[in-house]
Amino acid sequence: MHVVIDTNVLVSSLWSKNGSPAKIISMVLSGILTPCYDYRILIEYREVLMRPKFGFSEGEVLSLLDWFESYGKSVVATPLNIDFIDEDDKKLFEVAKYCNAKLITGNLKHFQ
Repeated sequence: MHVVIDTNVLVSSLWSKNGSPAKIISMVLSGILTPCYDYRILIEYREVLMRPKFGFSEGEVLSLLDWFESYGKSVVATPLNIDFIDEDDKKLFEVAKYCNAKLITGNLKHFQ
């Protein structure tokens, strides 16, 4: 199954290895779920996960993102002419729609 994973799910998965976000990432790493992304999503993942306030190790972050790039599905999504509460989230929706993927987020209010 193709999925697009919101950055907040990645953050939560690295914070707690026992929560639902960690289980989702485990399913990605085991090949049950295939992450879809574009260059904009990878940039956001890298920028957010490397923020000092989170305290994630560079190696942990880079290993996860390298895996996404190696085994995920990279696309160039069709831009959509729709308004979003948070325009930064539009890229996630565009990629999910393009790939016919499920969008996994911890912030449902931004995706009505």
